[in-house]
Amino acid sequence: MIIDIDDEIIINSFLIIFFFPNGILFVYIQAEKNTCSPMKFKTILLLFIASTLFFVQCKKDENVPSEKKDNPITDILGSDDKKEEEKKQDEKPKVPDVVIPRKDFGFFPWVYKNTDSVSQKNKKEFTGKALYTILALNRLDRSNIGAADTLVVPAKIEDDFLIYSPFPGHVTSLENVKKFVFFSYPIQAYGVYEYGNIVKWGPTSMGKKATKTKTGLMFANWKKEVAISTVSDEWKLRWNVNVANFDGIGWHQYAMPGYPASHSCLRMLEEDAKWMYSWVDTWVLNKGGVSTRAKGTPLIVYGDYPWGKRRPWKKLLDSPEANNISEDEMNKIIEPHLATIMKEQENRDIVIQQVEAEKKAKADSLAAISSQNQLSANVK
Repeated sequence: MIIDIDDEIIINSFLIIFFFPNGILFVYIQAEKNTCSPMKFKTILLLFIASTLFFVQCKKDENVPSEKKDNPITDILGSDDKKEEEKKQDEKPKVPDVVIPRKDFGFFPWVYKNTDSVSQKNKKEFTGKALYTILALNRLDRSNIGAADTLVVPAKIEDDFLIYSPFPGHVTSLENVKKFVFFSYPIQAYGVYEYGNIVKWGPTSMGKKATKTKTGLMFANWKKEVAISTVSDEWKLRWNVNVANFDGIGWHQYAMPGYPASHSCLRMLEEDAKWMYSWVDTWVLNKGGVSTRAKGTPLIVYGDYPWGKRRPWKKLLDSPEANNISEDEMNKIIEPHLATIMKEQENRDIVIQQVEAEKKAKADSLAAISSQNQLSANVK
């Protein structure tokens, strides 16, 4: 860069070097006429240096990225809607997608009734979690294990039962669904999901051929630790969660014989039914209990059992992936019901907030009355 100075000057030229974080700036000043006073030259030089520093700082500011990230959803929402959307995102747990690893082990048959040394050894070895795994894979409970002919046993007993899940670890269509249960009629099993990630799975015994379990989308209604069956008052249903109120259908603990045997309910192992009882969300009723204000946890019962054919879990002896249901299959089943599931979930969120507000208002009112009564008593 060359700057011509038109006034008289004693110094003909000199070089200025500026060092900046992003590089070096060389400024060469040359005077062709000796008509500038030294004082005026210094003033011009200082103005030039200040202008240069200001220019560099401005460029630096332009390159500093904004800390605020663009959000295509919140950018088009109003302030109240933005807060609501941000709240929903905060509520959703930030956890990685669950992945069920490929089953790199096989299964072997165990004839439980045999009295040979191998069978005796298995009976001693398979206890606790190992026994639960074998029972669950064969859709049996402890009281029915003796009636089974051949049991399917994994070559590798894992501590994490999710390893044996026939359901996918993650289902994209459920990513915004807080809680969901999927019951598969064909393989007599259920999978429990939270925000698209599987958290539990287990065996079930659904309705026999003459009294099939209702299929499709349903919601959890009420629950009771011990309910009496509508079919027979001698049948006690522990950890019962009703899902079809007028049909009397629910999931609960009851005998698991290794095939569909119920009168349309969804039977579970004792430990599973107890866990599900604590986990599930039930309905919220309007005052008087005549109508539903908000529905409970959604569930889908899908498909049909291969009646008269080989039990599906026995196919694990041929392939460890034989009972698997893919994520694509799950999405195709769930997506037609997704709008209804989300609508009911959003309604439930609103109702729960209203209920909490009503409880607080009632508590505040009672506290105010109590305080007033105490004040009146002190005055007397």
